[in-house]
Amino acid sequence: MRPPVDEPRVRLLIRQLGRMARGPVRIYLTGGSTAVIEGWREATVDVDLRFEPEADELLRELPALKESLGVNVELVSPPDFIPELPGWRERSPFAFREGRVEVHHFDLYSQALSKIERGFDRDLEDVHAMIERGLVDPARLRELHEAIEPELFRYPAIDPAAFRQQVEAVLG
Repeated sequence: MRPPVDEPRVRLLIRQLGRMARGPVRIYLTGGSTAVIEGWREATVDVDLRFEPEADELLRELPALKESLGVNVELVSPPDFIPELPGWRERSPFAFREGRVEVHHFDLYSQALSKIERGFDRDLEDVHAMIERGLVDPARLRELHEAIEPELFRYPAIDPAAFRQQVEAVLG
């Protein structure tokens, strides 16, 4: 079992990826990585990220980086769990740059809805932190949930009625 990943280790991983990138790449951090970089959590179990465009040289090096840095890395983002929210790229805030890698947090509304859908205590705490910090507006979150409801059939693991109830319970 690898130790939890704190901010310096997330940044070290990205720094290494920035050194290896042959061209411009945007990395979207999500989940606990966002929470750690933004400071409402001390550490996370793994670094969840998405590359755009996919960069073969970085993907090939990830297994060795994971081992040398002792960091769990998952190539996941909210659209793996819920439909893409309209305008998510434009709402994905810039975090920092390392070499040819530009790091953004994946759209916080997308993150919040995917965390609500999962429903784990830690995820719900993250959603509350996003709202308390003014990073996510509850009314806009509700609107974006409504925007993706017609597409939920593409995600058979989601019960649309239960998901709506979870959103309403969080937004109260």
